[in-house]
Amino acid sequence: FSILLSSFAFYAYQILYSANILVEKEDRYIVIEQGETFKSLQDKLYDNHYVEDLVSFSFLSKLMSYDEAIKPGRYALEKNMTNLEAIRLLRAGRQEPVNITFNNVRLISELPEKITANLLISAAAFDTALLKFIETNQHGFNEQNIISMFIPNTYEVYYDISAEGLVERMHREYKKFWNDQRLQKAKAIDLTPLEVSTLASIVQAESIKKEESKIIAGLYMNRLEKNIALQADPTLVFAVGDFTLKRVLNVHKEIDSPYNTYKKTGLPPGPINMPEIHSIDAVLDHKDHNYLYMCAKEDFSGYHNFATNLRDHLNNARRYQRQLTIEQRKARLNQN
Repeated sequence: FSILLSSFAFYAYQILYSANILVEKEDRYIVIEQGETFKSLQDKLYDNHYVEDLVSFSFLSKLMSYDEAIKPGRYALEKNMTNLEAIRLLRAGRQEPVNITFNNVRLISELPEKITANLLISAAAFDTALLKFIETNQHGFNEQNIISMFIPNTYEVYYDISAEGLVERMHREYKKFWNDQRLQKAKAIDLTPLEVSTLASIVQAESIKKEESKIIAGLYMNRLEKNIALQADPTLVFAVGDFTLKRVLNVHKEIDSPYNTYKKTGLPPGPINMPEIHSIDAVLDHKDHNYLYMCAKEDFSGYHNFATNLRDHLNNARRYQRQLTIEQRKARLNQN
């Protein structure tokens, strides 16, 4: 009896206090899905070598009723963690946050897949929650400008966050981004935050060179102040809906669309992409100058020639078109 009692006591001690989590250096993360059963969790722990002794983990889980209280989430299992520590962690639902990152988004329809990639919720659930927010919010967001509510960055959220919770979290981040300093800058240039984002999206689409952003933003601010049509080619590409379009033709300039900034003065009804932080700040901190025109440089460097008058602009455009024709001829000769 003494031997049996000693053996039982020793085994009980091992079950409770001996290290059983197979972690060598860094924490290992385990993701428990919604509706996960204790059997499927056991299989996951065994197949992926999370625990050394599955029997002891399972036995203690049943004693602690964890098998009936499984909570979804993403959990960090530490080196030398005991069964007791691991089960307490999982049963209490003490999750580790996951990172969500989104950028290079052109259309709001592209966002759900990106923002939910590491989360429990589906893209469809997020899309439904976002549509509900658009219908019910009192902050001026609509289908045309809702993309501006999402500030491209990396955020920490919990794996099992709800779709509604994620939308609300992004709204909080938007309000945090638009702090007093940025709001004052927007007011100083007589634009609302939503209008700043719209202009920033055009600036972003115009050039791949960040160092030009403030100059381009200043150019469009000059046009807005003079009530001159922006004549921004990227807005026509957006209106056409063909993002492979390389050259805007006169036929495109006749499109009947609120995004046709050749026919409409002022800003379009919403952003034509999801503007990055640097593009938004480029508008808020735009450079003051007298430029009203811009044209791609003829060296195809990605930079632009800027002009204060139409004559200089047309000369810049001719040089670019001439060099473009030469390059196209060279390409055809090489193909032949």
